[in-house]
Amino acid sequence: VVTTYCPANNEPIASVRQGNLEDYEETVKKAKEAWKVWADIPAPKRGEIVRQIGDALRQKIKVLGSLVSLEMGKIFVEGVGEVQEYVDVCDYAVGLSRMIGGPILPSERPGHALIEQWNPVGLVGVITAFNFPVAVYGWNSAIAMICGNACLWKGAPTTSLVSVAVTKIIAKVLEDNKLPGAICSLVCGGADIGTAMAKDERMDLLSFTGSTKVGKQVALMVQERFGRSLLELGGNNAIIVFEDADLNLVIPSALFAAVGTAGQRCTTARRLFLHESIHDEVVAKLAKAYAQVRIGDPWDSDTLYGPLHTKEAVKMFLDAVEQAKQQGGSVVCGGKVINRPGNYVEPTIVTGLPHNAPIVHTETFAPILYVLKFKEEEEVFAWNNEVKQGLSSSIFTKDLGRIFRWLGPKGSDCGIVNVNIPTSGAEIGGAFGGEKHTGGGRESGSDSWKLYMRRSTCTINYSKDLPLAQGIKFQ
Repeated sequence: VVTTYCPANNEPIASVRQGNLEDYEETVKKAKEAWKVWADIPAPKRGEIVRQIGDALRQKIKVLGSLVSLEMGKIFVEGVGEVQEYVDVCDYAVGLSRMIGGPILPSERPGHALIEQWNPVGLVGVITAFNFPVAVYGWNSAIAMICGNACLWKGAPTTSLVSVAVTKIIAKVLEDNKLPGAICSLVCGGADIGTAMAKDERMDLLSFTGSTKVGKQVALMVQERFGRSLLELGGNNAIIVFEDADLNLVIPSALFAAVGTAGQRCTTARRLFLHESIHDEVVAKLAKAYAQVRIGDPWDSDTLYGPLHTKEAVKMFLDAVEQAKQQGGSVVCGGKVINRPGNYVEPTIVTGLPHNAPIVHTETFAPILYVLKFKEEEEVFAWNNEVKQGLSSSIFTKDLGRIFRWLGPKGSDCGIVNVNIPTSGAEIGGAFGGEKHTGGGRESGSDSWKLYMRRSTCTINYSKDLPLAQGIKFQ
């Protein structure tokens, strides 16, 4: 039994009984049986079920958003926004359910047809992190479902209430449609369940969102059995501000990207590169903006900034601030724990560090922004790319040539490359994910649906002859 705590005051909310390996085994069997029913349903009909799930989430959006605030600690508007993401992905998936298809390719042989057929992979395991306890499952499950897959979800143990609530909403929709609830199964559990999922050959695809360290372990276990994985791991994201940037866009963008969700997004801005000619001006304006951030209870509508998720996160924050000082950084604002109940720390700006300082290259899941000076475009593009992660990146400039160099082969090496907007707040229509130690996975928009399906190249001979490809004669 795991006790779930409110990060705003560290008071217990409820106790949740976790699943053991026997529960896991039973659930996988039921999910596999449920898949046989689900796979036979036409894709547009599956889309209709997903539409109903989206509507059910709409009806509960505020209460579910409140639960996210209570258990995860993000502010209420972000909690509601996260549920809205799931709703939006459901809408997206409904349209997709009528559009999935493969091409008919020209065959080089007379009397032959060459086509691509896409089929569901089967059972999709989804392991999600505490910081987005609703949306990330939504991205995966809505797309996986219209593709014809069943899902088995393991959320973070510290957000078990959210996992249970979401699963109950989905289960009711499925059961109201006379479908097995096991199409969308849940096992609350810790590392033992996660390891079982990674090693289980019955998991046809394992989608993992979390730290790079754990993601690497998951990837190796899945690869060992020649399984398929979709990895959505860490980010060490940079905003680059050139001398011609519109500072009216820069200041709120940097503030939102660095301070939003108390720095606990994989797309949070952790590095801010400022051209030397505007460095001091931007730091002064940003520090002034930081001082105006309204800190308080996450479910209070006036609050902009809530607590970190756990006590351990507070310790990581303090350790990172201390390392930054030891490596030559100056704390412009923040750097301390806030004296109030809960896991509150001050949003922090650090200047004076070199671009390659070890702490700058470390992703600390906390609201610490390292502000760094640069002179030339070429050097700062290289500095953006020198960290191991490759998730999100942004530049602020009005120079059209620079914009296209940034988007080009020698520009950002990240999966998300932005211009004049922050690193966080991605739309669901574009494929979300990153390169290098971010794992290479893509979720949600564009053609990411292909990751949840298997492709067959099919050749049909409708003639009475048997010509071979490449004109080979075998007689």
